[in-house]
Amino acid sequence: MSKICLTIAGLDPSGGAGVVADIKTFSAFGCFATAAITSVTFQNTMGIFGAVHQTADSVRQQVQAVIDDLGINALKTGMLPTAEIIEEVARLVRDNNLTNFVVDPVVRSTSGFDLINDTALRSLIKELFPLAAIITPNVPEAERISGVAIESKQDISDAVEVMRELGAKNVLVKGGHLNIGQLTVDSEQSKTETHKAVDYLFLGDDVFKFEGEWHETTATHGTGCVLSAAIAAKLALGKPLLEAVQVAKAFVNEAIRTAPNLGHGHSPINIKST
Repeated sequence: MSKICLTIAGLDPSGGAGVVADIKTFSAFGCFATAAITSVTFQNTMGIFGAVHQTADSVRQQVQAVIDDLGINALKTGMLPTAEIIEEVARLVRDNNLTNFVVDPVVRSTSGFDLINDTALRSLIKELFPLAAIITPNVPEAERISGVAIESKQDISDAVEVMRELGAKNVLVKGGHLNIGQLTVDSEQSKTETHKAVDYLFLGDDVFKFEGEWHETTATHGTGCVLSAAIAAKLALGKPLLEAVQVAKAFVNEAIRTAPNLGHGHSPINIKST
């Protein structure tokens, strides 16, 4: 029987990010995809030009309908634009004892459009971090959440410590926004890491470093959505969190490498079956 994965996120009509990218990713891993839309955005590869948000009740009814009929083996959240929606999602997770919950704390689009205000972000931290199996911020998101300016590996650790104090259990910091060559312990390490995309997983008391090929490309639209959806899919399939992150990282790296280069801005990546 197929495992059921749910995404609670915004709709990108151009298909590169949000629920459409999540659905493609769930399907690529052999899971059955379901979705609840939090916001209808007006966007393409060049940017986001506006959005119409759903009500908290609309989101609740979408999610509850899936739960009541199909059940959910894993879920992830993406764009959660209001505190009311965030609080409703938290209630749904608690009331239905939902597990394998991946929170992608989306705060800004690739093109620089703010997707959440400070009030909603505070609610997301308070309500969802303690419920999540893992949160997956990129560096700008980690900086905004923690208040720590990230310029070194130690800064990443400091930011994660703050996020854990705020309730996060396990944290994957995506390093794609950094010049990894500047994150050095010694000059020799700088030479080996300059052209690698490095993510850091803080799992319990352990820290794992995932190195991937660095691609000089603008094909980055939806990478965070796909990564978190891939982690959720592997959790739904019963895989441990460390393996889920390893597989998701490799999946996204290959999707970037083989991106179709569509549109006039940040191309979507190539989401294909594993």
